[in-house]
Amino acid sequence: MNVSEIYKEFLSNIKISGDAAETISYRYGRITKALNEEFRKTDSKTANSLQVGSYGRYTGIKGISDLDILYIMPALKWDDYNKTGGQAKLLQDTKNAISKTYSSSDIKVDRCVVTVNFADSHIDVQPVFEIEDQDYKYPDTYGDGYWKITKPRKEMGAMVEFEENKNRNLRRLCKMARAWKNKHGVCMGGLLIDTLAYNFLKSTTYYDEMCRDFFKYLYDQPKNQTEYGALGSKQRVKVKKAFRRKAKKAYDLAVEAIGATSDKRKHNKWRDIFGNDFPKYENDENEARSINSTYRNTEEFIESYYPIDIRYDLKIDCEVKQNGYREGSLREFLLNKIRLRPNKSLKFHIVRMDVPAPYTVKWKVTNRGEQAIRRNCIRGQIIDDAGNYERKESTNFKGSHFVECYIIKDNVVVARDTIDVPISE
Repeated sequence: MNVSEIYKEFLSNIKISGDAAETISYRYGRITKALNEEFRKTDSKTANSLQVGSYGRYTGIKGISDLDILYIMPALKWDDYNKTGGQAKLLQDTKNAISKTYSSSDIKVDRCVVTVNFADSHIDVQPVFEIEDQDYKYPDTYGDGYWKITKPRKEMGAMVEFEENKNRNLRRLCKMARAWKNKHGVCMGGLLIDTLAYNFLKSTTYYDEMCRDFFKYLYDQPKNQTEYGALGSKQRVKVKKAFRRKAKKAYDLAVEAIGATSDKRKHNKWRDIFGNDFPKYENDENEARSINSTYRNTEEFIESYYPIDIRYDLKIDCEVKQNGYREGSLREFLLNKIRLRPNKSLKFHIVRMDVPAPYTVKWKVTNRGEQAIRRNCIRGQIIDDAGNYERKESTNFKGSHFVECYIIKDNVVVARDTIDVPISE
């Protein structure tokens, strides 16, 4: 396949399925109907609500679990809530209305939204009052008593206008960037991704070059920039965590992929950036079995078990020892481009994490290279943490291996990190 065909297959692999879209629409409809019955005495499942966020901008990908909807309140209700305590009351009334449809134990008020929790996702419902120019006022119980302003129609309008008149690759790039974010545990909000893609994309180019140049664009952003003006609305979008280091790694991998002389290396480098949804090299299994006829690919992928929506920061490292003596951290070795030798003891551990409890920790240890195939030792299974937030291994044979750590909260992978384990002879 040529580059365009490969990327079309990749985009097809990460799109939201028809069944998932139907479930989302069904839930949106039930919530909208509950609020219309409460505030307008009608039973419409579509009127007076607005799908916003990544799903509303059509930039979400499969596994999306953080959904957003605005419910536009009747203007006649403004005086009922525009007074002391009125903002909190509006959120509570919204919660009570939805509780008639969904169990109240699955619904909570969270600052400026009412969150409805499901086993595979959650929907943030924000009651708003429309003001001029199709902007909206919304309540904020942590604020200074003033109503805040949100401008989602301008953001969605900017996306549509750009797609129709300038470049039809914008939504595609936003979706591919989300796949990279989820693969590498990059803590970036959806609106920030869409804003940076919008700011970057000036002309049509090939998919591979577009991705390479976008990662360079991310890496070239100012180190200390803490917020951006959102596409269309120019509202402030905060940078949750620095993304430049991971963008630089993705850029380097993209350069290698574009410069690769073999299809296998090209595919593998793009899969290192975007994950399992990027098409595999079609002869991969056959070539492995030509080396070892009993070869079995045992690698598992976390997206096969959980939706991925990276919202938190996670960093892992590894303590390297030999004969009981500490030699340093693996990240120090990698920084100095030092490959490990065999017979080292490795203790992978969590260095930094901001996921609120409760959560579950899982690990994945994957071996790569010809020796792993010859030994039939790819591994790659998803493993439960033993309870100490660490994983002990050893260096046995040559190859570019890697270890991943996942944090699962409410049945969603909300943080992940990967560290390479290069082993020489």
